[in-house]
Amino acid sequence: MTTKEEIINKIIANKNRPHLNFSLKYKTEKFTNNLFYTLFDADACSTSNIEKLENDFKEIYKLACQNNDCSCKTIWNNFLIKLPVILENLHLDAQELVNNDPAAKTIEEVYLAYPGFYAIAIYRFSHELLLLNTPLIPRLMSEYAHGKTGTDIHPGATIGKSFFIDHATGTVIGETCIIKNHVKIYQGVTLGALQVAKNMKNTKRHPTVEDNVTIYANATILGGETTIGENTTIGGNVWLTKSVPKNSLVYHTTETKLKSKIKP
Repeated sequence: MTTKEEIINKIIANKNRPHLNFSLKYKTEKFTNNLFYTLFDADACSTSNIEKLENDFKEIYKLACQNNDCSCKTIWNNFLIKLPVILENLHLDAQELVNNDPAAKTIEEVYLAYPGFYAIAIYRFSHELLLLNTPLIPRLMSEYAHGKTGTDIHPGATIGKSFFIDHATGTVIGETCIIKNHVKIYQGVTLGALQVAKNMKNTKRHPTVEDNVTIYANATILGGETTIGENTTIGGNVWLTKSVPKNSLVYHTTETKLKSKIKP
């Protein structure tokens, strides 16, 4: 019979393969929230909060690296330089929501209450950190936003200005997806890969969406060679694996039949 001590020893042996420190996950989530509030909360002291964020970043970077890489300060300084531009782009995203969603009464409502905007914000932060070759942290940030909003945007995706996600829940945007400017998408949209194989990790697997495209709820668009041309509207529940030319309207046709007999 296996003893309690033997069971514990087996658990310990497996825990070290690989070595995981879950404090990295929790501390990254805290850093992500504080970053969002520092940029948008009018009462937050930018000077003291930025200093706190830098210290928190050093801590999570050390946990993510495990090799005491000295590039942490360089990455943080480069990220800090980018923050004003990221903030400007987020203001454009928020304004796009106000301009196009009749339910949005004010831009403050978008900042405070729209999960799609929060998901976009965390994407823009994590994307910049990914470009700076930050290990693991960008992925943890995107998964935190995924859990909070139901929106899964890989930090490797490339997204242009004035991006709009309405309702947000169930939206998936893959790692190599390219989305250009003034694109609007709705809940349940998937911009995914047509094939999933490990040897394709350095291949463009996800679609390209050109300027001024609208994609309605639960549409699925797959494939790295698939391009949705500019000024196109993709209707709800559409399934696409091939490119669509610009100025197109693509929709799913439903069929309605009347019942021959109505039961009492």
